[in-house]
Amino acid sequence: MTPEELQAARDSTVPDVVAGGLRVLFCGINPSLMTGATGHHFAHPGNRFWPVLHRSGFTPQQLKPAEQAELLRYGLGITNVVARATARADELSAEEFREGGQILAAKVEELRPQWLAVVGVTAYRTAFGKRTARIGPQSHTIGGAHVWVLPNPSGLNAHWTAQTMAEEYGRLLTRVDHNTAAPATPADIP
Repeated sequence: MTPEELQAARDSTVPDVVAGGLRVLFCGINPSLMTGATGHHFAHPGNRFWPVLHRSGFTPQQLKPAEQAELLRYGLGITNVVARATARADELSAEEFREGGQILAAKVEELRPQWLAVVGVTAYRTAFGKRTARIGPQSHTIGGAHVWVLPNPSGLNAHWTAQTMAEEYGRLLTRVDHNTAAPATPADIP
């Protein structure tokens, strides 16, 4: 992609990869310019979503962003808190996050996934007014779905390695596979 092509993707939107009754609906912060330009979620080469999804056991092989529709075969989907593409998430306003949270809650209520996995604790806190939320299972539901906050897989999130992210995503997978109906217990909430 040329810099001009990436800039042309600013403020574009990318269709969700969704279906009713998913096991997990992964929710990114917002599309990157690369995602906006390609139409594929988590498309930036530095984003670790696809490798982490595989390493954690959600997919049997590492999918490429262009293979995002394959997620539906595994009962997985992707959406975003804010729909418009930007170079960085810090270009988004708190109001956009709050509006996005309302839209997301309605989407989750309609689609009825078992779990909503928000990839980015700061975005989650802002969108849903949960100032003290931390990574891990949350004690409430959104639109009827259990909620788990995961680390942001962006390459800019240096606090988490691909391995430690895969371990956290794996914790969610264990809950999805073994006890989808059980709410978070105090021992689960970090």
